[in-house]
Amino acid sequence: MPNVQLPPKESNLFKRILKCYEQKQYKNGLKFCKMILSNPKFAEHGETLAMKGLTLNCLGKKEEAYEFVRKGLRNDVKSHVCWHVYGLLQRSDKKYDEAIKCYRNALKLDKDNLQILRDLSLLQIQMRDLEGYRETRYQLLQLRPTQRASWIGYAIAYHLLKDYDMALKLLEEFRQTQQVPPNKMDYEYSELILYQNQVMREADLFQESLDHIETYEKQICDKLLVEEIKGERFRELMDKFLRVNFSKGCPPLFTTLKSLYYNTEKVSIIQELVTNYEASLKTCDFFSPHENGEKEPPTTLLWVQYFLAQHFDKLGQYSLALDYINAAIASTPTLIELFYVKAKIYKHIGNLREAAKWMDEAQSLDTADRFINSKCAKYMLRANMIKEAEEMCSKFTREGTSAMENLNEMQCMWFQTECISAYQRLGKYGDALKKCHEVERHFFEITDDQFDFHTYCMRKMTLRAYVDLLRLEDILRRHAFYFKAARSAIEIYLKLYDNPLTNESKQQEMNSENLSAKELKKMLSKQRRAQKKAKLEEERKHAERERQQKNQKKKRDEEEEEASGLKEELIPEKLERVENPLEEAVKFLIPLKNLVADNIDTHLLAFEIYFRKGKFLLMLQSVKRAFAINSNDPWLHECLIRFSKSVSNHSNLPDTVSKVLSQEMQKIFVNKDLESFNEDFLKRNATSLQHLLSGAKMMYFLDKSRQEKAIALATRLDETVNDKNVKTLIKVSEALLDGSFGNCSSQYEEYKMACHNLLPFTSAFLPAANEIDGPTVALNHTANYDVLANEI
Repeated sequence: MPNVQLPPKESNLFKRILKCYEQKQYKNGLKFCKMILSNPKFAEHGETLAMKGLTLNCLGKKEEAYEFVRKGLRNDVKSHVCWHVYGLLQRSDKKYDEAIKCYRNALKLDKDNLQILRDLSLLQIQMRDLEGYRETRYQLLQLRPTQRASWIGYAIAYHLLKDYDMALKLLEEFRQTQQVPPNKMDYEYSELILYQNQVMREADLFQESLDHIETYEKQICDKLLVEEIKGERFRELMDKFLRVNFSKGCPPLFTTLKSLYYNTEKVSIIQELVTNYEASLKTCDFFSPHENGEKEPPTTLLWVQYFLAQHFDKLGQYSLALDYINAAIASTPTLIELFYVKAKIYKHIGNLREAAKWMDEAQSLDTADRFINSKCAKYMLRANMIKEAEEMCSKFTREGTSAMENLNEMQCMWFQTECISAYQRLGKYGDALKKCHEVERHFFEITDDQFDFHTYCMRKMTLRAYVDLLRLEDILRRHAFYFKAARSAIEIYLKLYDNPLTNESKQQEMNSENLSAKELKKMLSKQRRAQKKAKLEEERKHAERERQQKNQKKKRDEEEEEASGLKEELIPEKLERVENPLEEAVKFLIPLKNLVADNIDTHLLAFEIYFRKGKFLLMLQSVKRAFAINSNDPWLHECLIRFSKSVSNHSNLPDTVSKVLSQEMQKIFVNKDLESFNEDFLKRNATSLQHLLSGAKMMYFLDKSRQEKAIALATRLDETVNDKNVKTLIKVSEALLDGSFGNCSSQYEEYKMACHNLLPFTSAFLPAANEIDGPTVALNHTANYDVLANEI
């Protein structure tokens, strides 16, 4: 049906449809659509059908929406409105490439339509089609040369394309049109000047940047940034600075000075000053015994001891740190900060359950403090106390919803990544993967949310923040939360590939064949009880899900009529029994390879996946990239030897592949056999326990008869070894248990005792008797020791 011109009455109704859509009055919009379409003359009116489809889409009726929009487009294929609406529908479905095609078709029919051009520019910046974005912004500038957004959008396009000269030229031309008196402060004008200055600095025009900032300094609101750009700094003498802060009682003093701790000379000066303060304050209430005048209050000594506890904790002298914090607690047992630091010391020692206990003590002193509540929950999760952590968080989550669900809604990713690690340590892989996928969904939503800012930021002149947002979105999955979730997901999928979860019913069937009648009866009774318990638990979960869905439906209805599509439910049992774990691992790996290529772990995780898939060229790519980052990395060393061994075991590789592998491996191994390569690695790193561990593991891997020598190397604790910290020692003990050195239970017990003498408070090395007698000291030994290795 060709384009039909609506008469005045129907034309006014159509305008009201557009207005209802803009104001989100979707039900009213459908009524007006019905009034037009019920007229037999206009029952097939393309633009009205398209608008009806778009309105239905906003009410969550996606299939009907596509049906009406496509029908409208077929009826009026030469209508720019129909093409525009089809593009909006595709955009709402995240099909951005298809939406751009629709917008371009619409512009062929109405090339100067401002709204379509604006929508096209939003999609182009969303997809980072910067060349296309520049062209569209140029068209908008030509059509609306008096609008601020036209100039700013065009300048930003050149800025993002790194054509700084053109960007500065456009910004200066636009600035000159702004009528702002020299002595008046206007926020939007200030932002324009600072954005200009940012572009200058990125173009390496540093002198011009300084001249520019000095010229317009009086008109800039952000005075701190002005000072940073001008580079003005000052510092007081450390003695004077410390005295003032101790007298005032400044809790974050250590945090302020922590950045100086890379310099050993400065650290020794701070230590000498503060230990002298402590000794003098104990005897005469002065910072120095030679002083006269007004004495320091008792709280000054308290803050000095508080600082020293953190100082010695930072230096790894945990016994001293505990002495100072215990002295402070004895004098003032009601100060939250003291228990908080004591918990941190126990965390660094490697006693996570004791750390959680003291953090719980801290939060009990002020249950209304959200920060300390969150810290307590975090410590509980690190001690694998997931249920207790959820209960702790429930004090600050929405009533009527489980804390776990509410924290997911709020995108509380610190909690979710800690949950992932806790579930992973406990072997609850399905629950861990559920959290991994929830975190991945958050990052997808954040990427999608930037749409709202493309128009808003230009209108409000928050230009620097807008450009920063675009750059952040480009590298969003570099964030530590995503890396932690992705890494855990990959590790779990690798573990599931190596050790697939068995079907419980099959396993039981196999076991029952070998049982006597009495044992079989007992087993069946146990199964019935377990099934009954599981059924009750499932019913409870089902009731909880129904209640949550009801709450969510109510919330959606109250907010607005617009409904979003329901996401696929994440079921732990399904997630941990996927058909192809390696393919699932690759999905998490791809963003890391694209955005976190400077982290060696990315490539080593990639190697572990491709090693299991038998992809030799991709294995080579992974180890080469890792080698370029750090050729002396312990994990890389293990991967290289395993890779070389695997290549030599596969004699049936294609000639081309074999040739490439041979040439590239020769560059790394320099014509050395694997044993010589490993021996050289051990000699080069004779003082590093991490490297000795990897070299020892490979020694046993290459020659099982050298078990004793390999274990002796890995368990060295003499003075020449310089990284005898909790993390590394636990890694060694894990290697003695996991079969990396074969069966060596007696050597493990000896090593555990030696480590206990070195680190008496670390729960991983406590003797068995202490674990039973001292529940507050013992850590969860049933779980993996990875928690300490990963988190300390």
